[in-house]
Amino acid sequence: MVFNTGTALLDAIVLAVVSIKPEGTYGYKITQDVRQVIELSESTLYPVLRRLQKDECLEVYDMECAGRNRRYYKITSRGWAQLHLYESEWRKYADKVTGLFEGRIEV
Repeated sequence: MVFNTGTALLDAIVLAVVSIKPEGTYGYKITQDVRQVIELSESTLYPVLRRLQKDECLEVYDMECAGRNRRYYKITSRGWAQLHLYESEWRKYADKVTGLFEGRIEV
């Protein structure tokens, strides 16, 4: 994709992906799911997850899987509120840009 992904959009995408499963999901799966939408490396994802955890948008817990602990991320009530804000802002932004491309909005 030719467009850069800013911090807010990346946070929104990660929150949206994590919100899909009520029980949460783990880092590798988040990376794979996000890659369905944008190109992303694991080295980019983990600082985002830590920031969202620090901002109390995600909670973290460990669960055993095949004899190892796997770290899961789950969206919090604060995370849901942030996701709804991102979604609302995205819809306004996308509508304006689409309107411009389609000639519905004049500059």
